[in-house]
Amino acid sequence: MSALLSEILDPKLVVLELREQTAAEAILEIVERLRDNGLVHDFYKLADAVMEREGRTSTNTGEGVAFPHARTDLVDRLVLGIGRSKEGISFGYSSELVHLIFLVGVPQRMVTSYLVCLGALARVVKDRARRDALMAATTAEEFVELMRESSLAVE
Repeated sequence: MSALLSEILDPKLVVLELREQTAAEAILEIVERLRDNGLVHDFYKLADAVMEREGRTSTNTGEGVAFPHARTDLVDRLVLGIGRSKEGISFGYSSELVHLIFLVGVPQRMVTSYLVCLGALARVVKDRARRDALMAATTAEEFVELMRESSLAVE
């Protein structure tokens, strides 16, 4: 399972300090990063798909983490954009602010990979010490390396 996660982790897709203050703005900022790296066919449509999915059921775990996602053919492969907010962002109905956002886009045909990815991400961040380490990372490369190490630890 962690092999899939380590394959899609990329420091270029990590926003260490989200500028935005709302869930919708943060999603746009992360999707923009995916677009800037050539991973999205239509920036606005993907952002809309993620926000529409988030509107049905919030992916805020209540532990400072959210997993907004969409199954859509606006991406050719499984993609993962990550955003971090030290101040926290109001996300969905939970009163718990979100500090780590893992945005997943996946083509319709890749159902199994999609579920494996979300499960692996959830296992990595369920441990408070791991979340704290991710919050303390000073570079995108360090953040990705911590994610890779953590994904190996949960196999």
